[in-house]
Amino acid sequence: MKVEDLARPTKQQIAWQNLELGFYVHFGMNTFCDQEWGDGTDSPKLFNPSSFDARQWVKVAKDAGYKYFVLTAKHHDGFCLWPTSTTNYSVSNSLWKNGEGDVVKECADACKEAGMPFGVYLSPWDRHEPCYENKEAYDDFYCAQLTELLTQYGPIVEVWFDGAGSEGREYDWERIIGIVKEYQPDAMIFNMGQPTIRWVGNEEGVAPYPCWNTRQQARLSMFTEDQVHWLPGTPEWMPAECDVPIRGNHWFWHENDEDRIRSLDELVTIYEKSVGRGANLLLNVAPDDRGLIPDADIKRVQELSQRIQEKYGQPIATTSGNGHDIIIELEESTDVNAVILKEQIADGERVREYQIEVEQQGVWKIIAEGSAIGHKRIQSFSNVNTKKVKLKITEAVGEPEIIEFSVFNTEQVVDGV
Repeated sequence: MKVEDLARPTKQQIAWQNLELGFYVHFGMNTFCDQEWGDGTDSPKLFNPSSFDARQWVKVAKDAGYKYFVLTAKHHDGFCLWPTSTTNYSVSNSLWKNGEGDVVKECADACKEAGMPFGVYLSPWDRHEPCYENKEAYDDFYCAQLTELLTQYGPIVEVWFDGAGSEGREYDWERIIGIVKEYQPDAMIFNMGQPTIRWVGNEEGVAPYPCWNTRQQARLSMFTEDQVHWLPGTPEWMPAECDVPIRGNHWFWHENDEDRIRSLDELVTIYEKSVGRGANLLLNVAPDDRGLIPDADIKRVQELSQRIQEKYGQPIATTSGNGHDIIIELEESTDVNAVILKEQIADGERVREYQIEVEQQGVWKIIAEGSAIGHKRIQSFSNVNTKKVKLKITEAVGEPEIIEFSVFNTEQVVDGV
């Protein structure tokens, strides 16, 4: 392969990959019905948060270092969190704010105030809408909903299309993607139609390694091994997003469910196996039936942020450079056990194989190896004492361009919770 043949990201894809951490919010009818997948028959009168505060949600995200926010505007049950003209199955027919409320607007406004990019999830599968069985009628219905969301709430950073429930169903993706491109041309499109980002293929928040940015297929949903069919013209550069709920396999809030909150150690591992493998991490933190994120979840989100900062916020040393050998020389012999590597992805993924070496008694010793670097690679290894650490790139397309090579001693961090 030649350098000119490498896939390259758009400026919008680079900007999205630089965000790294997304805050996912599942909130809706399921929140009030102790369920994950409603069937569209629950009364909209049940939706009535007593202390709804979108600013609290966004503040939790922002304070913890999350860089974008994605809201489930409509889940599979078809209940809409905005006053849509397409159906009465929405907040307009709820008791909340006497039917005058708009969750999407309040989230969008809170994000704007905080400088937080805002994204929306709009389920293609709709278990409430009668016209769903009529393909042409439902395509009209869905496109009308999408148009409302993309024209009434300001800039959208990501449009999240969930494939669950749509196995075997084809929507009018050319029309749907056309609406996104017309009204939100800078928005990332998740996994369906003509996407610009792909699903990692699981709900564990973990990317495989290597996680190359040029994969041309992705799973449609958790319920099939079938690959999603992408439209012609889908870009070759296709970074991955890892989505995972902070509470076990529960995306929506459930009462007395705190024992499902993932441990701090598990969440750190998820971070290292998502962001640390070049993907973005979209962590779901669900508000309760008051319309507030519970204290226990806030505490764990804050602990995760603190731990990431403790482990990777202050490198022992850092450098950058071009070429196949890049060396960091420390002021004195020091224990090291991790590195962060970043490529200049604007020029494509040039690095294909690399080694991490340390010098001991005048001899270079290989302590770790890898292939993909891409946007970011976090790699840990057994503790070793050294004064020199080398990134040795053994295979590349053209000249490697490394914008960060940092070394760390993460064992200085206290034991996890």
